[in-house]
Amino acid sequence: MKLFMPDVVYMDPKSLKYDVGKIVKAYLENQNITIIDSRTVKIEGKTPSENYAKAKKTVYITVNGQKKLRSCKPSADYQFALSSSCPGHCEYCYLQTTQGEKPFMKVFVNIEEILHVIQEHIDKHLPDITTFESGSITDPVGLEHLTGNLKRCIEFFGKSEKGRLRVITKYDHVDSFLNINHNKHTKFRFSINTRTVIDKFEHNTARFEERIEAARKIAGSGYPIGFIIAPIMMYDGWEKEYKELLNRLKCQLGDYDDTITFELIQHRFTATAKELILKRFPKTELDMNEQTRRLKWGPYGKFKHVYPKEKSNEIKDYISLLINDNFKNATIEYFT
Repeated sequence: MKLFMPDVVYMDPKSLKYDVGKIVKAYLENQNITIIDSRTVKIEGKTPSENYAKAKKTVYITVNGQKKLRSCKPSADYQFALSSSCPGHCEYCYLQTTQGEKPFMKVFVNIEEILHVIQEHIDKHLPDITTFESGSITDPVGLEHLTGNLKRCIEFFGKSEKGRLRVITKYDHVDSFLNINHNKHTKFRFSINTRTVIDKFEHNTARFEERIEAARKIAGSGYPIGFIIAPIMMYDGWEKEYKELLNRLKCQLGDYDDTITFELIQHRFTATAKELILKRFPKTELDMNEQTRRLKWGPYGKFKHVYPKEKSNEIKDYISLLINDNFKNATIEYFT
């Protein structure tokens, strides 16, 4: 897919104290992108959907001053951010309710300081290995062309004896990662789904075949890999399409001998998320009929609407069977 380009970029003046900040500004100027020097971002839409659309084309270049990293169990020991929000317009996204009415993208340029904080957390847990998640509040691959910061992180972790990195993405711009001495210390996880789910609900992300091709490239470069199949949805023909998905993965990864992990997540939504999604995507075809779902208490203090037990078990059993039939080296880490 084409690289994401914002309509407007706000640049925090302090970001120009860093080499990456200067490189980003020069790159954006060469692309004829409007740049506004400011410590604040202004987005003035007339409706929630317009605010959302404008925010998704707005980038704020700034610095990450976080000194103490948050826990990220069970995915990793800690999470850190090279950016926040992402160019994707996934209608069901769990970040819908956490990034405000105007989820513009922040891109952090103080990579040396970010890596220093990571090293401090690694040192604190020696001699144990410490794992870090880079995609909890963003898709770092979707914005990588602006900074090259994820490549720097992979190189850093490649040299680290006790640090390990996890990357999650829906994008296919992976060529800059293929010839890095990563030492298998970075694991790439691709968020994948059926053609129907991607085409209907995952706007401005890599398409079905593009993601599978990106996974093939990363696997061919020797990285540990995994897949998050999420959100798994039941609709007319869902069984056939998820079967196609796993068959296509097998065709592209048939010669990959290391363990391939799978994380399975059924479609869910909260009442708050449903209200916000309907404002942003008034024509959405997402199934958010609360009468056909059951309530499940979530880890963040909110009830989620998930499939009834019978349907949930059907999804788990069917997708697990497809995975195990196609991959003898598969590990299903969880279903939720």
